[in-house]
Amino acid sequence: MKTVFSLITLLFFSFAGPVQAAGSLTMAASNDSIQLITKYSLFSEYHKNRDYESAYPYGWEVLKTDPKRFAKWIYFKMEDIVWFFRDSSNYDDVMKKAVEDTTLYLYNLALEHYTDRQSYFQLKKAFISEVWLKWPDEQAAVEYEKAIALDSTVSIYYYNRLGQLYKSIAKANPEKKEQAIDFFTFLSEKEPNNPQWNTELEGLVESIDELIELAKKAWDQDPENLTKGWKYTSLCLKAGKQELAVAALETLVQKAPATINYWNQLSSLYFKLDRLDAAMDAYKKLIELEPNTREHYLNLGIALKDKGQLSAARAQFQKASEIGNNWGLPIYYEGLLYETAARNCGFEFMDKCVYQLAVETYRRAYNMDPTTIQAKERISALQSSIPQKEDYFFRKLKSGQRVEISGSCYGWIGRSITVP
Repeated sequence: MKTVFSLITLLFFSFAGPVQAAGSLTMAASNDSIQLITKYSLFSEYHKNRDYESAYPYGWEVLKTDPKRFAKWIYFKMEDIVWFFRDSSNYDDVMKKAVEDTTLYLYNLALEHYTDRQSYFQLKKAFISEVWLKWPDEQAAVEYEKAIALDSTVSIYYYNRLGQLYKSIAKANPEKKEQAIDFFTFLSEKEPNNPQWNTELEGLVESIDELIELAKKAWDQDPENLTKGWKYTSLCLKAGKQELAVAALETLVQKAPATINYWNQLSSLYFKLDRLDAAMDAYKKLIELEPNTREHYLNLGIALKDKGQLSAARAQFQKASEIGNNWGLPIYYEGLLYETAARNCGFEFMDKCVYQLAVETYRRAYNMDPTTIQAKERISALQSSIPQKEDYFFRKLKSGQRVEISGSCYGWIGRSITVP
């Protein structure tokens, strides 16, 4: 094992050297193709048989001569070897340090000459700079930042390592706390179902109000930055500060009037706050932006219903069902219009007929979509409210006859029912 250590030390200092020297060393190396192929073949064979001590010098000879020719294979195989040496129980601290320095050089060489896999080698360089080489936190963080910039789809494990570095930096320098807060806020949005990120945020601040204040300050300093504006808005929503979120969203839709997500959030908040006129305007804007989205018509219809504009509400429910290819839920809401109108009027024969119209509408909704269980439930609940046989008999109405819905409460309906 001491022989291997000597090889590592000799090879590292003889032609690992500074990264900048690799090009000149390569130019100075022999260009004999046959010898190079032979050396690579020997290296690969020793590596396959896990004889890393024998493979190692041949690998460096190949890289010294031509660091690009076998790039697809040699860097990964050399990585296997140096990691094996570094993890060896036979290596003392001095020997491990030599291996670590060599590994850093290997990754720098790969970054320069195997650009197709830069993101991989940059990530591994970041890891060893932090864990093996114990670089200062800010320096190690820069390496992770470079890796994530090359490939944002890296494992969340590495995002967390960067976050922990930001926390450590903030602990030493409180002025850097905002950097850590921004990063863990980003992670909480990236993985909303992972409670770890909110826990990390809570550990960085005294309360969510502090997060909101910091986010607002960041946005105020950069008012055209929509990402910062949305971050502030999201925190307000998370904290239940609906009025603040509304004000922020109103600013965002002015700056980016075609952003669907902003309008979705704003319309929902208007409705929750019973600002029905504003909610209807927002739903109409969404319909303008996405005319084929059925939910927008449904939501507009519900707002119109709550506003008491029943005929207009029905028109939106019918449009939602049409856009949704006979979507049953809006028809359920149409039935709810009739039921609510009858309940608010009385319990005479015509009121019972309106209940019957509601039942027929609920039945149509359920036939369109059996998942509308609420429609089936309303059909059962209204059985005692619809006209009975004697109601028709006393009025000399026979099966198959039509009964027009009329009366002061129902002028908007314009429908009829058929006597069963």
